[in-house]
Amino acid sequence: MIKLLIVSSVPSTLTAFLLPYAAHFRGLGWRVDALTREGTSCERCLNAFDKVWDVAWSRNPLKPQNLLVAPRTISELIARQGYDLVHVHDPVAAFVTRFALRRLEHPQVFYTAHGFHFFKGNHLLKNTLFLTLERLAGRWTDHLIVINREDEAAAKRYRLVPEGRLHYLPGIGVDTAAYSAARVTAEEVEAVRASLGLAAKDPLFLLVAEFNPGKRHRDTLRALAQLPHPRAALAFAGVGPLLDATKQLASELGIAERVHFLGYRHDIPALLRASSALLLPSEREGLPRSIMEAMAMGTPVIATPIRGVSELLAESCGLLHPVGDIDELARAMAWIIANPQEASALAERAKARVARYDLRPLLAAHEALYQQALTRSQTSAMLKDSIP
Repeated sequence: MIKLLIVSSVPSTLTAFLLPYAAHFRGLGWRVDALTREGTSCERCLNAFDKVWDVAWSRNPLKPQNLLVAPRTISELIARQGYDLVHVHDPVAAFVTRFALRRLEHPQVFYTAHGFHFFKGNHLLKNTLFLTLERLAGRWTDHLIVINREDEAAAKRYRLVPEGRLHYLPGIGVDTAAYSAARVTAEEVEAVRASLGLAAKDPLFLLVAEFNPGKRHRDTLRALAQLPHPRAALAFAGVGPLLDATKQLASELGIAERVHFLGYRHDIPALLRASSALLLPSEREGLPRSIMEAMAMGTPVIATPIRGVSELLAESCGLLHPVGDIDELARAMAWIIANPQEASALAERAKARVARYDLRPLLAAHEALYQQALTRSQTSAMLKDSIP
């Protein structure tokens, strides 16, 4: 039996993105385990994986436990369980795991970079630090997967891994069958809007993201405050460290009654269908899932022209505004309200484009890469055994 270990910093990465991968490879008869912080407290993780292991690490790269405690736990676990493949996600989890395996006879190690933490427009010192770490960890990486063309070019330019070990895949996929307007009923849309106190023609803008500085939730509040549509509303789906500060700003701007903080939601398709547009004013992304979901649902998108986003919304598939430009964001929101037919046409172009990011071919692509790695590993072991 082939044994695969999927590693992430926190359980939310597993539940948001990687459960279809666990289901797919378990369906092939593989054993698929997960390693994450407090994973045994995540019921969805326990149901999705054969075994869930806990590791004491932090998403803060400066925490001493990441290099003083976690590596020993990881190396002992992997040696004891005999995994054939280890696939790491998230920058901190990826670095710590690869560091733990650097001197071991380890399994084939895959790392999916969900957007390098060095990127165009970032602070020079931060870029230097994160690039140095990626170069170092590249020595301990058998296969590096990048999910956008900018990261692919950077990986080649800085030679993060040897030629032949770098693979471009367009994200980790969106289930276009699940994110389909046809699967959301008119009653579900009406229920969502009624729960927010919206009349039939009231515009609703949606942002689906964790409340952290890079997502720039507060830009959307300031744009809403200057929008000349007093019935327009804004909804946030997600949680995170800046939630309270965002609520406070909504009150200070005098728009609190038009801003809805929904928390973590499982009905994103219905929310998207009920919305005039999805907003994502981020300053850094890899290949944002929320935009792909909106594209699949036929919901217009307003976002920033950054890494990954520009690829998704190429060929006039969305409205783009510079990072931090509140005036342009507000103008884009006003355009969506004033031009419903043109907005619908834009969304239809995006819907046709999103097929290239569908989950099913990406599952097949991962399976092919894994099989190639297993074959290479078996061949190497045979050659080693044949040497007298």
